[in-house]
Amino acid sequence: MSEKPLVLLSAGGTGGHLFPAEALANALKRLGLRVALATDHRAGALAGSFPADEIVQIAAATPSGGSPLQIAKAAVLLGFGFLQASRALRKLRPAAVVGFGGYPTVPPLAAASILRIPTIIHEQNGVMGRANRFLARRVSAIATGFPEVKSIPAGVSARIVHTGNPVRPAVLAAAQMPYPAALRGGKLRLLVFGGSQGARIMSDIVPAAIERLPKELLAQLVVTQQAREEDVLRVRTAYSRIIHQAEVQPFFKDLPRRIAESHLVVSRSGASTVAELAVIGRPSILVPLPGALDQDQAANAQSLADIGAAIIVPQGELTPERLASEIRSRIEEPARLTAAAKAAKSAGLSDAAERLAALVLHLARIPLPEGKPPEA
Repeated sequence: MSEKPLVLLSAGGTGGHLFPAEALANALKRLGLRVALATDHRAGALAGSFPADEIVQIAAATPSGGSPLQIAKAAVLLGFGFLQASRALRKLRPAAVVGFGGYPTVPPLAAASILRIPTIIHEQNGVMGRANRFLARRVSAIATGFPEVKSIPAGVSARIVHTGNPVRPAVLAAAQMPYPAALRGGKLRLLVFGGSQGARIMSDIVPAAIERLPKELLAQLVVTQQAREEDVLRVRTAYSRIIHQAEVQPFFKDLPRRIAESHLVVSRSGASTVAELAVIGRPSILVPLPGALDQDQAANAQSLADIGAAIIVPQGELTPERLASEIRSRIEEPARLTAAAKAAKSAGLSDAAERLAALVLHLARIPLPEGKPPEA
């Protein structure tokens, strides 16, 4: 009996890249394929739970920004990564290679294109990232998380397929939970998180905003907030003076379930966050990460704002007074929350992983197993 085909997935070492790769890995596994993961040293514990038959660590670095010496060092590391990737590809002999962004994907995808292995890049954001832009003209297909993506190089439109952003099984499970009734006088659950680059501003602003709400509204609030380890104590202390029910932790393993239990989410607008808010169907106040070269989080947030599922508050406008006003208006008009939740749900693609898996099988010329209809 011949060995099952193998697909190599490549992702930068952050959750934003690894989570959609994990979702695709699970979809490919369900179709009977083997999966390998190529990533960099940053993946750490995240890669440890990845459903891969083999994990390959590839040297990589970001060549943009910094001094000329740092750029030169990054180029050398990427060159070394290319050699590592070439050896790994000859050993693994994958049927296809799929990249999820970040510079660690450049060596495997570049090596695969030279070896004439079918290649796909998946762009999660509303603005194509620099690594994916570098690879866009070299790959067989470009899958996108959003229907419209900015900064895609010219001449590649025929290779673009909108699949949506794959989400993890925990998100699909949470999506089965109906939106909790937000009735006047009842409890209203507020979830706050900001990711590794955003939790500080949330810790600074959100408790101060909650403190500015009328006392009768404070009695309704149940707050769950992610804060950086060094901020946890001060945020807990702040809430202890304001409301009776608040949970503050540096990390929530069950974040999709907590999103589903919430009436309103205040967060950054990374691609995975936006996809999860849509698939689960929850209203949000989004604060895009400022200063990014590509302004990808602003584009991601706009996709939900355009349909009434979210409101965007730029970080420069995120004051306690502004945030308190936004939260208050939603508590006092529960129908707005319900309508926003419905709008978010309408934008969610719960089968994005299956759509992407179908594209992989098509390009790799791998027949679908019997009884498994194509999803894309």
